[in-house]
Amino acid sequence: MPESARRQWRADRALRPPMRSPGRPEPSRVVQRQFWRLIVTGATSAEAALSVGVSVPVGTRWFRHAGGMPPISLAEPTGRYLSFEEREEIAIQRAQDMGVREIARAIERDPGTVSRELRRNAATRSGKQEYRAGVAQWKAQQAAKRPKTAKLVQNPKLREYVQDRLAGNVRRPDGTIVAGPTPPAWKGLNKPHRADRRWSLAWSPEQIAQRLKINFPDDESMRISHEAIYQSLFIQGRGALRRELVACLRTGRALRQPRARSQNKPGGHVTADVVLSQRPAEADDRAVPGHWEGDLIIGTGRSAIGTLVERSSRSTLLVHLPRMEGWSEKPHVKNGPSLGGYGAIAMNAALTSSMTTLPEQLRKTLTWDRGKELSGHALFTVETGTKVFFADPHSPWQRSTNENTNGLLRQYFPKGTDLSRWSAEDLEAIAHTLNNRPRKILGWKTPAEVLEEQLRSLQQPGVASTG
Repeated sequence: MPESARRQWRADRALRPPMRSPGRPEPSRVVQRQFWRLIVTGATSAEAALSVGVSVPVGTRWFRHAGGMPPISLAEPTGRYLSFEEREEIAIQRAQDMGVREIARAIERDPGTVSRELRRNAATRSGKQEYRAGVAQWKAQQAAKRPKTAKLVQNPKLREYVQDRLAGNVRRPDGTIVAGPTPPAWKGLNKPHRADRRWSLAWSPEQIAQRLKINFPDDESMRISHEAIYQSLFIQGRGALRRELVACLRTGRALRQPRARSQNKPGGHVTADVVLSQRPAEADDRAVPGHWEGDLIIGTGRSAIGTLVERSSRSTLLVHLPRMEGWSEKPHVKNGPSLGGYGAIAMNAALTSSMTTLPEQLRKTLTWDRGKELSGHALFTVETGTKVFFADPHSPWQRSTNENTNGLLRQYFPKGTDLSRWSAEDLEAIAHTLNNRPRKILGWKTPAEVLEEQLRSLQQPGVASTG
């Protein structure tokens, strides 16, 4: 290296903070951006890590350290700075002894940009400057870091306000503190499953952020966005709020969950060919009979009634689900057979018995929610010829007819009551009652009358066409 170039390199190096090499450079931002693009589409951290070529522990660490959401520092580049692909091109052409201006013309950059890149980000461990794209990318990423102190760290008054509204004590109207239940120790995971949670004020971050404007209208220092509060809770290293305070959020999640992942979380029985988007288009407009929606209404003691509603006529079938032999007599066996009456085997048998009472033309499809009770849907389809589809998670409006009918049925089967006491004949009587009530949506006809018309139209012989 010429002496002038060595002096210039030392001068540049003196202006930058000392860098301690962590060993092998971490994957480039390009790789990390691709990882987060896959996360946003609903992929797990393990799937995304393997897709971009890093190990599963590395992908899991990225996900946890970022709180489950893409870091702001990984925003898409604007083109102002050199990309990893451009650095690879510089390294290749430099190895071919091409000059700075020739490289600049090839990558359409200013020669000064290339010259500074070769000086500042070259590998120097061997005692001489050698330009390698991976090392250059790591050095550029280290130099680009701009650590900023969190607002909740800088402002103790604001931090105390946020923390008190989030995790403060529940009080009676006279101000007396109500201790509430004693929850299990927080282990860094989500809220305890079927166990007590700590009683707290539990304001949401958005409620806290908006209330600050009302309580401190003239104090601009008492302002924070709800996103900043979430980041202080979820992102490791922010240091403002204790991580265990995530248990005070309504969801109680230790990590954020990307929306696409929550919408794309099927059970083992929900495969790509039985999701709602695969249902025939004729089922959507309700013009063709034979498309049904189904669900369970649950009572006490693991009692349940199956409900089936035809989308076109609004005709209702109630499925009797008696408890199986051995209920309340045998001790509960974890992962053992369900004796409550709506396990997969019992549900299949009961649904098959109900659906096969209908003509074949009136049992085309059945749309169910994501419950495990219909995990044997493949066998049900074989036995009845009815294709089963599953609605998206947390989307009851996709089975709106069934949901409305369940609301009507609660008049006869209120919540908190034992539904196993009703016989099949009792359920048939309730279904007959609903099917003979006039409906506004049907032009004040009854579901039974509309279903009768549909049956007559199906029984009419077709008219032969002449060629």
